[in-house]
Amino acid sequence: MLVLSQASTREKTEMTGPHILVIPFPAQGHVIPLLELSHRLVKHGLRVTFVSTDHVHKRIINALQEKNHVGDDQEISLVSISDGLEPWEDRNDLGKLCESLVKVMPGKLEEIIKEINNKEEGGKITCVIADVHVGVTLEVAEKLKIKGAAFMPMAAAALALYYHVPKMINDGIINKDGTSIERQMIKLGENMPAISSANLIWNIGDLFTQRSIFQLIAKCTEGTQMAADYLICNTTYELETEAFNVVPKIIPIGPLLASNREGNSAGHFWPEDSSCLAWLDQQEPNSVAYVAFGSFTVLDKTQFQELALGLELTNKPFLWVVRPDITDDANEAYPEGFTERVANRGKMVGWAPQQKVLSHPSIACFMSHCGWNSTMEGVSNGLPFLCWPYFADQFINETYIADIWMVGLKFNKDENGIISREEIKRKVDQVLGDENFKARASELQEFALKSTKEGGPSNQNFKKFIDWLRAWEVD
Repeated sequence: MLVLSQASTREKTEMTGPHILVIPFPAQGHVIPLLELSHRLVKHGLRVTFVSTDHVHKRIINALQEKNHVGDDQEISLVSISDGLEPWEDRNDLGKLCESLVKVMPGKLEEIIKEINNKEEGGKITCVIADVHVGVTLEVAEKLKIKGAAFMPMAAAALALYYHVPKMINDGIINKDGTSIERQMIKLGENMPAISSANLIWNIGDLFTQRSIFQLIAKCTEGTQMAADYLICNTTYELETEAFNVVPKIIPIGPLLASNREGNSAGHFWPEDSSCLAWLDQQEPNSVAYVAFGSFTVLDKTQFQELALGLELTNKPFLWVVRPDITDDANEAYPEGFTERVANRGKMVGWAPQQKVLSHPSIACFMSHCGWNSTMEGVSNGLPFLCWPYFADQFINETYIADIWMVGLKFNKDENGIISREEIKRKVDQVLGDENFKARASELQEFALKSTKEGGPSNQNFKKFIDWLRAWEVD
């Protein structure tokens, strides 16, 4: 079923300029930067239809408090299509989701483009901008003689790894299903992150899940290489210089969130609890550890409690985002007496307005899962990191943060695979006690912000991209 917001057709009759269809992979870390990109396009006079799966669409609408559009002026039309799964099936089962997307998404996208283009109002789609992870949809754009651009929401280094897959198969590092044959470190360039073959992006869950994710990445990378007329990425030359030698055709236009100083991003899957901002106002400058692990990280009860006790042990103020599904029955999982003991210096919320939090003067460091959005947000606010990667590209980003940019620290696990409370206290003390981390983080912040300012390389690249989009305008 195709769902087009009622407000969107009215808005399109009032707007002029090319009509762009934007489609992300159905996960929060992909939706957020592509919605930010959509905002930028609208500000340059382009029309945008944003396509989510039905499941993601509902979550965005709920988080937007039932609005079926993004922006005060109904500027981005939100449209939904099926992901091929039944309503009751688990979308966190990435293996099943990826397998279904490869099968159904191209056909669903073709349907929606034809439906939009057959309407008298609104204007025909002139370009499809697709997340690299749904790059198979660009073949639909090519079939319909519409221009296609690919967007990489992760680091350029992650795309370099995708492009390196055929060589890894030929070298016997992985087999044709992406399974690691032998444990080794993979390094694609001198100043690029070294990646363990055990932590390759698709090495998630059981063997079926790994193979399904790998097949989606392989097919979508091929689709991107074959059908994308333009390839853009949410990064900067300065942060990933070497990666652009490995993937020379990719154009950096980020960090997309760096210029959004109000922090009013959309695309979150949970309603934000803004009460934490008033709480931050009451804290000393540069004193609070912000702890947030994104939308997918799950901790078992032992690790959850050890983290809680570690934060308590630091004896420092902390703001901790505790998603309802971060562990089994999160409200009952806190150590006995913990919430009472930390009541005067600890704040727990279900979801936070992260960009506003990270730009708050009371924040001292960011304990993060190292998703690329969070990484770019932390960098853009000049914060040191404590790295707690969970899966996928987060290990690549951790290596950037700790080993290449040197603006953060990694945690060490004990013999049981647990990050202990003592290790948490030790690393918090270390990152806050060494001014070099803050100094280097401030330098990175300057690079990131300069890049997106008028005349900066990412800013210039984005303007060229806008010019390219305008060149395909349909009368």
